[in-house]
Amino acid sequence: MRLSLIDISIIVLYLLSTIFIGFWYRKKARENKDSYMLGGKSLPWYKLGLSDASDMFDISGTMWMVSLCFVYGMKSIWIPWLWPVFNQVFLMMYLSRWLRRSNATTGAEWLATRFGKTGAGVTSSHLVVIAFALLSCLGFMAYGFIGLGKFIEIFVPWNLIKDYVPFDVAPQYVPHIYGIIFTLFAMFYSILGGMHSIVTGDMIKYGIMTVACVWIGFIAAGQLSSNHLNVPNGWYTPFFGKHLGLNWSGIITEVNQKIKSDGYSLFAYFFMMMTFKGFFAALAGPAPNYDMQKILSTRSPEEASKMNGFVSVILLPIRYTLIISLTALGLIYYRQMNLADGTGNIDFERILPAVINNFLPVGLVGLLLAGLLGAFMSTFSGTMNAAQAYIVNDIYIKYVNPAASTKKIITMNYVVGIIVVAVGVILGFFVQDINSVLQWIVSALYGGYIASNVLKWHWWRFNANGFFWGMLAGILCAMLFSLLVKFGYIPEGQLLFWFPVLFLVSLAGSIIGSYAAPATDMAVLQSFYTNVRPWGFWEPVKNIAIANDPSFQPNKNFKLNMFNVVVGTIAQCCLTILPMYLVLWQKTSLLVTVAILAVMMVILKRTWWDKLKEY
Repeated sequence: MRLSLIDISIIVLYLLSTIFIGFWYRKKARENKDSYMLGGKSLPWYKLGLSDASDMFDISGTMWMVSLCFVYGMKSIWIPWLWPVFNQVFLMMYLSRWLRRSNATTGAEWLATRFGKTGAGVTSSHLVVIAFALLSCLGFMAYGFIGLGKFIEIFVPWNLIKDYVPFDVAPQYVPHIYGIIFTLFAMFYSILGGMHSIVTGDMIKYGIMTVACVWIGFIAAGQLSSNHLNVPNGWYTPFFGKHLGLNWSGIITEVNQKIKSDGYSLFAYFFMMMTFKGFFAALAGPAPNYDMQKILSTRSPEEASKMNGFVSVILLPIRYTLIISLTALGLIYYRQMNLADGTGNIDFERILPAVINNFLPVGLVGLLLAGLLGAFMSTFSGTMNAAQAYIVNDIYIKYVNPAASTKKIITMNYVVGIIVVAVGVILGFFVQDINSVLQWIVSALYGGYIASNVLKWHWWRFNANGFFWGMLAGILCAMLFSLLVKFGYIPEGQLLFWFPVLFLVSLAGSIIGSYAAPATDMAVLQSFYTNVRPWGFWEPVKNIAIANDPSFQPNKNFKLNMFNVVVGTIAQCCLTILPMYLVLWQKTSLLVTVAILAVMMVILKRTWWDKLKEY
């Protein structure tokens, strides 16, 4: 253990501040349901945007992205399209505005604005979206839990403390013990203070991470001025052909096995499938997790758009400064690091904690550890808040106790929060590594979510019955694929290539289910259409809306929205790779990136920002 007294003091001070935040906002959070779940819809867009960015700056994802950058270099910027990261651009340009116009509290409550409160499939559609939300929330909590444990294990080796623990722990479960300890801090302040304390905690964490990332960026740049990175040809470019084109033989031979196990060798096919899936996932809108809760917490539809635009601007440059800096130091000092896990295998996800533990100065280690612990807490607490909202708002209040007092609702939030955390921790014990649960969430579970949630925005005939059967077919198919992976019938890195099958099964369920039941009541459709103003296949509803109100103006911004999405995605890629070129001091590439980014920002000022109130 290499932590100094200064580093330990910084970490302890941060942990104590989370407890203080929980107590500080306890009274405000107890005012009413909206204050607890959504911060009373009174928080400004830039605070929510910063909080949302902090939730995405998670420790498990950052460990994964450092390992990707180490192995794939500049080409690693494309792999997070698995989420897809460009869904933030779709949200920024129009989808978050559509969502916020509903004035709902959760995604399940939103369904009533689209399908009504009664009719065929309404209750079942309501329950299936709750099931999906809880599956995804619990999956993300297990993903964050195991990442945190692996991270802490490097700084506090188990053999230093095992003599003080009154029970034996198998090596593979050591990360889980550490995960439980720090999960309790995240649980405390988020359960006690609700959305208010979550946002404040995220802001403090982001400030710490910004200082730490800039500091480590200077250190990495200084090391690179006197050290050459020994990497294969093609590592410095984001461009690729049919094959990945990276051969680590004679440099770090073990990396070739990592590339093979990831399944990214035929990179062009992987990229096309990832983009195909990502486009539809982005069209579907936000999944029912912390991202959706932050959008529903904004003060207006315009602020919802601004919030999502702010997320990319404030997240990507800082996060990728950290990623490329740790990668560069990892490459320079690779032979001096021990990346073996508890079973003796090389684990590239251990690069991040190994570099911090061995090659950074006193003070910076404490800041980074505090910030990364905060990153775990913000992701965990935001996800937990979303799970609480679904269980309390969409099950307890709707079905169990509709007349519940504010006191009872807050008490239920406390109880549900503790239960959700306990289940998330238990699931974490069944996770082998970060990548396995990540692949299941983004390739399987979210694949089953897509078809129904694209149709709900863009096709008038799609109804609650179709939503239920589309979601159910997708989730069951995702579960089947996860079993096929577990028993070796599908290679773990190949789940993405089964997305078309998953999508078609879900799409078939959606369409057949829709035509198996009557169309949604036209009054509900007209209310939704005139309030949200989506574009798509809404002709019968549009005609009735215009007949009832000749002054109504339908949404004609499809081409403009899609143009802005393309421009915004290019700008997002520039924000991602710019800090990488800066730290590596690739002068020509850096200047070209800055120039492209400047042009994209000028265009978006005219085609998006100036028109926010118009559409």
